[in-house]
Amino acid sequence: MRRTCVFGGLSHPALTDAICEKLGRKPDKVELRKFANGETSVEIKTSVRDQDVFIVQSGSHKTNDDVMELLIMIAACKGGSSKSVTAIMPYFPYSRQSKKKSHRGAITARMIANLMHVAGVNHVITIDLHASQMQGFFKCPVDNLVAEPLLARWIRSTVDNWKSGVVVSKNPGGTKRVTSLADALKLSFGIVTTDRRRFTMGQNMYNSLETTITLVGNVRDRPVFIVDDIIDKAGSWIAAAETVVKRGGATKVICMATHGLFGGDCLREMNECQEIDAIVVTNAFPIPEEKRKGMNKLVILDVSTLLAESIRRNHHGESISQLFMHHD
Repeated sequence: MRRTCVFGGLSHPALTDAICEKLGRKPDKVELRKFANGETSVEIKTSVRDQDVFIVQSGSHKTNDDVMELLIMIAACKGGSSKSVTAIMPYFPYSRQSKKKSHRGAITARMIANLMHVAGVNHVITIDLHASQMQGFFKCPVDNLVAEPLLARWIRSTVDNWKSGVVVSKNPGGTKRVTSLADALKLSFGIVTTDRRRFTMGQNMYNSLETTITLVGNVRDRPVFIVDDIIDKAGSWIAAAETVVKRGGATKVICMATHGLFGGDCLREMNECQEIDAIVVTNAFPIPEEKRKGMNKLVILDVSTLLAESIRRNHHGESISQLFMHHD
């Protein structure tokens, strides 16, 4: 591709290299470092004048550093007279804070969108936003790609009796995502609901929390695919897996998500859970090597081809609708 520059931040250099390999080029040079007081310094080492610039920077476990680094890189490229700047953000930081959770809370995802606009971004490409309506926070076009075709392809090629499977949501909020995958695979779907109710005990009015987990759908003697967009804490995933196996009689449980954040000991706990047979995520969010070590149930799918093709189509002014379609 002529008149393009592809830069990568420090959040996910392996993904940047993989994307550039698919594009048949090397990442353009940028110097990223920190001063002694923790401030981020960015120096673009390649001329960006009249170039279409693509900056690959996913969220990672150093979220605030990733955001500031991206903003400074965008501003540096705009200051260098680039033709356009597109932010490639496979995992969008703060995407779970897209609405107020209290009267004095902040809509942080919208604030990040505003900061990117001020920095000078012209286009944003991301994968599976936590809430798709977040695209309305931006004053520039947003391409919200989906990993669903990638997950569906893995199911078809890897799971033996997948045609008898059931796609399950571990909460009512993920129903739309689950039904979409179920429709693509022509499978049944189910829901695991968790009902938490407070009740009082005795004259002291002591509040206690009663949790009821309900499985809606028939999973007996069938493989189950529990699907969501993010894996961060293990609790709800393990509870859903135990429910479909012990109560529902499922033969196999595969936990699937686009973004494997795996906070704390989440990955280890899920890997040790006897009811879970596989944990499938993409490399949109970087998983450190030390965390992956010894996790025999973990499967990581590569999104670099998807992102590379979106960059190519964006540069040449082609439609990206093809990237949303399922191919057997």
